[in-house]
Amino acid sequence: MSYLRTFAPWIVFAVIPSQYWQWAALAAFGVSVLGIAQQIRAGQRIEALIIDIGSVVFFAALTVLAFADPDSALHPYTPALSSGVLALVAGTSLAVRVPFTLPIAKQTTPQEIWDHPIFIRTSYVITSVWTASFVIGAVALTALAHSSSGLRTTAQVLAFALPVIFTIRYVAYIQAKANSLNESAS
Repeated sequence: MSYLRTFAPWIVFAVIPSQYWQWAALAAFGVSVLGIAQQIRAGQRIEALIIDIGSVVFFAALTVLAFADPDSALHPYTPALSSGVLALVAGTSLAVRVPFTLPIAKQTTPQEIWDHPIFIRTSYVITSVWTASFVIGAVALTALAHSSSGLRTTAQVLAFALPVIFTIRYVAYIQAKANSLNESAS
């Protein structure tokens, strides 16, 4: 599952308890570096690694901050910052016309479909939903920065779970629609 691999550093960071944020940032940075190395060895092009590169940069900076100033006033806002960075990276991928979901989708889609307008549009729609979810997650997590960990965890999970559900359902809808069109054309 390539989405799981793409977001593995963020998941690692989210599941390690907040009081160990230095180690969570370092672990996420390590997972990010390993993920990029694995993808490059597998022949993945650099433009297909926008979330991965954003992850390395964010977690490198966060690791430095966390170890340099463990009591930083930014610590309660790190979940919001991580969602904000993901929103920025995902939004940038849309702006540079390489939606981050496109290379992920190509890994499980026959190459003859890659240039089809519906395939490309689907990636734009899905990336837009992910971007919106990250923005909403960042806002919610900023508001909840000093709330109970249960509320913050719920917001973090929803910021990932909702676009995952949308992605699965939207792809199924597009595939069913394409199959229906193909059957009626036959």
